[in-house]
Amino acid sequence: MYKRIILSLWFLLLINKLALAQAMDVKKEIMELSEQKWHWMANKDADKLAYLFHDKAKFVHMGGTWGKDREVNIIRSGGIHYKKADVHEVMVEVLNETTVMLWNRITLLAVVGNNEVTNPFMVTEVYLKEDNKWKLVNLTFSKLLERD
Repeated sequence: MYKRIILSLWFLLLINKLALAQAMDVKKEIMELSEQKWHWMANKDADKLAYLFHDKAKFVHMGGTWGKDREVNIIRSGGIHYKKADVHEVMVEVLNETTVMLWNRITLLAVVGNNEVTNPFMVTEVYLKEDNKWKLVNLTFSKLLERD
């Protein structure tokens, strides 16, 4: 009887360790994907972004909210050029095996229209795994107050 209890506890501990390791792998994968996304945005690589963005994705900016097609077209045309995102902090929460949230605290250098602007943002990204691929379903920019 004690042998069965000890074996069961050992098995539960092993499963817990495997689940934790898997969550850490997912966090690393999403952090790397998010970092790559900032590079694609800076390089105006609209084709790679179109592949990353879920068809029903929503993008929330200081100027409004819109879907995938408009975001890709804005990037492709240079309507918004995300020149450089200095990432200061990254937090990741794995909700389950198909949904992950990531928050970036960034300073964004962008060209909007003909104006170059720098703003501090907390950026929320939500990823959904479909057909074994991560897709960005939400990208929200929340402007932060200037820090002293």
